[in-house]
Amino acid sequence: MNPLPPVDVEPHPWRGLAWLTRRECHRVLKLWKQTILAPVISSLLFILVFGVSLGDSIAEVNGFAYEIFIVPGLIAMAMAQSAYSNNSSTIFQARNDRYLDDILSAPMSAWQVHLGYIAGGAMRSLIIGAVLAALALPLTGAPLEQPLALALAVLLTITSFGALGIIVGIYAQSWDNQSFINNIVILPLIFLGGVFYSVSRLGSPWEQISHLNPLFYVVEAVRYGFLGSADVSPLLSLGVVAVITFALVAWAQFLFSTGHRLKP
Repeated sequence: MNPLPPVDVEPHPWRGLAWLTRRECHRVLKLWKQTILAPVISSLLFILVFGVSLGDSIAEVNGFAYEIFIVPGLIAMAMAQSAYSNNSSTIFQARNDRYLDDILSAPMSAWQVHLGYIAGGAMRSLIIGAVLAALALPLTGAPLEQPLALALAVLLTITSFGALGIIVGIYAQSWDNQSFINNIVILPLIFLGGVFYSVSRLGSPWEQISHLNPLFYVVEAVRYGFLGSADVSPLLSLGVVAVITFALVAWAQFLFSTGHRLKP
């Protein structure tokens, strides 16, 4: 009798990445009331209260009706917060429950682990952004002038905030740490980044100070994609967001590659 051929026991190089991505996406969908529905409702309330209800009493901003002007910033805010919150919470829980050790010991490259976690936050952000756009654009009449620029701005935004969530989730010592960054740092900077107003109306020196806020460029990049107009050049806003994204992704990749604060 001829001997049986040897069984290939080598793991598929992409199987671990596919599994981790599927797990993170399934986590988002299983908790959809918390991960998707709640951010959509809160952002729609902002649009209804500040835009539709108060829009008639507020003059046009940069040639756009107020309810149209605030839509891009609110969508950017919802997507950025969801990408951050998703990744910071899942990484912190994985560290706290120690099942991150199993993921790190799996036959996966560090960049695959990184990409798998980024994918979960990206999927959540894209669903929220798509639902908000589908509801807010017909409601307010907001346009979509530069879809390619918008796609690039969204990609950079969800990647950068997803990487930031990973970094905070790795360094956080408690749930309060990761929520502190969102509530005390990200949310105020986004509000001060021109979500509800044009920084060009602030006057000196507050207009110049606003340009030091990195999240101002996130809002302006997304706003240009929707309205085709912004307070700064789209090349400048996209360039700043790209630099921020590269720095955060490189930092997160360094943590996964070295195992800093990850390995026992």
